[in-house]
Amino acid sequence: MAYHQPALLYAENALEPYISAKTVGFHFGKHHAAYILNYNNLVAGTSLDNLSLEEVIAQSAADPQKIGIFNNGAQAWNHSFYWNCLTSDGGGEPSGELAAKIAQDFGSFDKFKDELKAAAATQFGSGWAWLVLEGGQLKVVKTSNAQTPLTSGQKPILVIDVWEHAYYLDYQNRRPDYVAAVIDNLLNWKFAAENFKKGSVA
Repeated sequence: MAYHQPALLYAENALEPYISAKTVGFHFGKHHAAYILNYNNLVAGTSLDNLSLEEVIAQSAADPQKIGIFNNGAQAWNHSFYWNCLTSDGGGEPSGELAAKIAQDFGSFDKFKDELKAAAATQFGSGWAWLVLEGGQLKVVKTSNAQTPLTSGQKPILVIDVWEHAYYLDYQNRRPDYVAAVIDNLLNWKFAAENFKKGSVA
């Protein structure tokens, strides 16, 4: 069951000036596409071929012999999720039930934002900073390389990609500036609210 790269929901230049069209072009068109191509090639003709991407990630996560499948499959999933976490009219604060839950679990939206910024800025090397729902509570977690909350029983709500290819053309070594720009201007709180609603009733 080949996994197909979901189309971007916006033009490559829609996230400017915070993320350039050049970055989106390379990130989406080269890096993300390569993970999907590698994943499809690795699972083709195997017993995993008829499973969904999420099922393959779950089955390959703890199997050292399937590390290549996991890395490419999880990166394919993480990136597809990341693109939906961005929108040209994003940023600001959430509303409704998600806003109330963030205030309840973090103390305030500003405290949540500080925690997310810190997780993204301090992730050593390549990785991701996530807002997840676990056991009925919202948490900020970070994962390295291709790791994903999907394998930890956590429901992803939002993510910021902190691999260098996500920001280096625009921000060079200034990862905190990229993180702040995404949080303040691009985070898609409508998408996050939909994920929270699904996770809270699951």
